[in-house]
Amino acid sequence: MQRQLILAIVIALLTMSVAAQAPEVPVMLPEVIKIYPHDDGAFTQGLLWDSGFLYESTGLRGHSTLRRVEIETGRPLETVSLADELFAEGLERVGDTLIQLTWQAGLAFVYDFDTFEHLDTISYDGEGWGLCYDGRYLFMSDGSSYLSIRDPGSFELIFRGAVTYNGQILPASLLNELECVDDYIYANAWNTDYIFRIDKFTGDIVAVIDASSLLTEAEKAALDHGSVLNGIAYNPESMTFYVTGKKWPKIFEVVFVES
Repeated sequence: MQRQLILAIVIALLTMSVAAQAPEVPVMLPEVIKIYPHDDGAFTQGLLWDSGFLYESTGLRGHSTLRRVEIETGRPLETVSLADELFAEGLERVGDTLIQLTWQAGLAFVYDFDTFEHLDTISYDGEGWGLCYDGRYLFMSDGSSYLSIRDPGSFELIFRGAVTYNGQILPASLLNELECVDDYIYANAWNTDYIFRIDKFTGDIVAVIDASSLLTEAEKAALDHGSVLNGIAYNPESMTFYVTGKKWPKIFEVVFVES
């Protein structure tokens, strides 16, 4: 019931006319380039691409991991398991390190990028959901309609601002996994098939991506409850995105095109 309610709110928000002069926000679709296998036991919370591999943070208490994944096979090459009481969330690379969020523990773990050695633990207030890095700042979601900007070295909070659609603040509990690409932040809208493209300077949603066609209806019906779209990674070499979901059997390499 909660999923239908949130989806109804999103649809209402995205279709309302808030002002006659408001610019139309384009709807985009993922055009599939290639399909790869994905571990259907991986509850994907964070995803990034780097140097030919996918790096994945998987959630659920007792099952949370950090993984280096071979993209062609979906096979984890290295895995670090978190303590059973922790629920892993967003993941990002900063320099020679990986930073992995947790949901409600208020802890971020810092690992060596190459060896996965645990280097440090950082404390923060509130929940951790998604994380991305634009080369200057970290952007973080926390289960609300706001994004936080943090210092990549100290993780200190610099600024927290609302994400808006034609001037309207989003409903809470929408912004999830994040990916920074140029002047934009791509954000999964939790419990929906939408991805928002957000202007990182203004917080405005400038495009809505409808990814509902990626899985077939039979594939969707076979998923566990809560196995929703989540996971966006960008490959700057091919200028394509890798998109998946929690416990999805596939990862899709896509480009986003206007419908």
